[in-house]
Formats: sequence, C-alpha cells, structure tokens
Amino acid sequence: MTIAKPGSPSEVYLWFAGARLRTLPAAVVPVAVGTASVVADDGTIVLWRFAVTLVLAVAIQIGVNYANDYSDGVQGLDGEARTGPLRLVGSGLIEPSRVKRAALVAFGVAVGCGLVLAFATSLWMLAVGVACLWGAWNYTGGSSPYGYRGFGEVAVFVFFGLVATVGSAFVHHERFTLLAVALSVPVGLLAVALLVVNNLRDIPEDEANGKLTLAVRIGDPRTRQLFVALFVVAALVVAVIGITQIEVALGLIGFLAAIVPIRLVLGGAEGRDLVAALAGTGRVQIAVGALLTVGLVLAGG
Repeated sequence: MTIAKPGSPSEVYLWFAGARLRTLPAAVVPVAVGTASVVADDGTIVLWRFAVTLVLAVAIQIGVNYANDYSDGVQGLDGEARTGPLRLVGSGLIEPSRVKRAALVAFGVAVGCGLVLAFATSLWMLAVGVACLWGAWNYTGGSSPYGYRGFGEVAVFVFFGLVATVGSAFVHHERFTLLAVALSVPVGLLAVALLVVNNLRDIPEDEANGKLTLAVRIGDPRTRQLFVALFVVAALVVAVIGITQIEVALGLIGFLAAIVPIRLVLGGAEGRDLVAALAGTGRVQIAVGALLTVGLVLAGG
C-alpha cells in the first residue's frame, strides 16, 4: 500500500513520475534509427517486429527506472532533499516491495517480447537479452552496482547505442549492416550525454553517498568537458556517415539544439539549474534521432 503523507500527490502521478517518462527517448531513438537503417538498406521492414522491438525497449527503460529507484531507496541513497526527479522509495511515498514488483513486471514484458523476437529470428538473441537484463538490474542493484564504480557510461553506450540500434535492424532481415553499426555510435553517445549531465548535477550527493560515478571520479571540470565532447564526436560521426549516405546528414540539423545545454554546462550551472541542461539534452536526442530516421527513410524511398 502507498505510504500516506499529508499533501502527497496521487498514486497515479507517483507511478508515472517513477517511470520517468522523459527518459523514454533513450529507448525509442535507437529502435527508430535502427529500423530506418533497414529501410535505407533495402526499403522493407517487418512491421510487427518493429512494434514488438519498440515495446521491448520501452519496457526495459521503465524497468531500469523502477529498479534504480528501488535499489537506491532501500540503500538509503535517495532522500527527500535530492535535486533530481522524485524517487518513490527514497521519498517514502511508495513501499519498496511494490516498486520492485513494478520493475519485475516491466522486465517481464521485455522478456516476453524478447522471446517472441528470438524465436522469430535467431535464438542467440536470448543471450543478448540475458545480458541486457543483467545490465539493467545491476546498474544500481546487486552486491556491486557497476554504475557506482564509473562504468555506467560504458554500459549505456553498449546497450542504448550498439545493442539497441543494431539489434533493431537485425530483427528484420537477420543480418548485421555497417550502416546500423555506424549509426549506433552517435545514438549511443547522445544517450551517454544524458547520463553525464545527470551525474554532473548529482556530484555533491553522490560523493556524500559514496557513489563513485564517472563524474565523481573525474571531477566537475572534466565532466563538463566530456559532455561537450560527446556532442562533438556524435556530430562528426553523423557527418562522416553522411559522406556516403547523404540523407543521414539531415541529422546534423538536430545538433543545433545542443547550443542551450552546452551553454548551461560550460557556464557553470549547478544543482537544479542543470535540470534545464538535462531537458535540453533530451531534446537534442529526439531531434537528431527524428531527423536521422527521416533521412534514412528518404534514402530508402
């Protein structure tokens, strides 16, 4: 049952807040871009496989969010004074067992979708699915969360860049393409940028709680430099791909949205002031992903 507090928001609002729907572009963009790369390659996709892949990606993202909420909350790492989004367990508004159950339900949906795709394509994808679930749970959970040892950015690049983009292309014709692999780089780097600015905001709290994120390890100035470098490298990769696939260059327009978050980060914004930079980074991810998808579809037309 919900732990009642005077003036608490409704339970429906709490569950939507805990799902952190603003993070969903990190799941949707690689699926869209990976699928569009298939369109650019031979012009055909299997619509039901696209739909199942999209549900799988969103379910994993929501599962990760609930799992992180649960793991941090039961360890006492996220209290009411945090500067980031509302946490269900840490705030004491939802019982830990219910948040854990929500995470497992989301992961269960992902498993169901993964099984459907694996039996429709190749059973080796089951191994990929197991790796994704392990990565999702052990980011902040388990006996030694890798997210708090400085490896979160690597995992995000691998799972939300390489695996999600290439996997979304593979399920249609069961083959790997150089285009999908190349596109997974900017997609992954933009997902990493979201994590970097999030961890930049949380450096003081993470240091106090013993969370050794990459931002804590390399410090505030270098984290800000890393944030900008991720945009620069991602844009350069898109430009290089655009040399041979000119329609992909359309994605470069989306990087104009990076001006605002970069100014905030280089301008020394801290704490809650970085929430705008986080939102701006999400807009960059959506803009670049949408324009890449449109360009690839036009290439296939």
